Amino acid sequence: MPDMLVRLYELDLETPLRSMLKSDDIEIRKPISPENHLVIEWVKTTFNKGWASETTAALYTRPVSCYIAKTKNEMLGFACYDATSLGVFGPTGVDEAQRGKGIGKALLMACLRDMHSKGYQYAIIGAAGPTDFYERLVGAVEIPDSWPGFYKDILQ
Repeated sequence: MPDMLVRLYELDLETPLRSMLKSDDIEIRKPISPENHLVIEWVKTTFNKGWASETTAALYTRPVSCYIAKTKNEMLGFACYDATSLGVFGPTGVDEAQRGKGIGKALLMACLRDMHSKGYQYAIIGAAGPTDFYERLVGAVEIPDSWPGFYKDILQ
């Protein structure tokens, strides 16, 4: 899975997140500290321990560099940046049953807006799974020979 590069200064960062969602019941926001254990456990259960570790890092930075998607009291998705390395978007994921509702796009854009507001002109999408998704939504381009990148010597 290659890394991808996004030119943040080229993006329309003014479109409201709400307009990206196909349901009025979905909320995109940063979690607050009393929710951290719930977010971490959801990521671990829904995805994997590695992503839960990266999410933990994003939740405990200040300001928090993680967004969640929720409806009522149910987690639907999450997205992080600056978790494993500065300037890198990810991990991110949406519950399989909730895909196709614009949640992934809204989470991505929330993070990229935050990164741009902090002064980043570029973002790297780390180990981009659905490369066509990122290419289509934000004009991301593949970084040649970027896999496995900084994951090369990771403990297994």
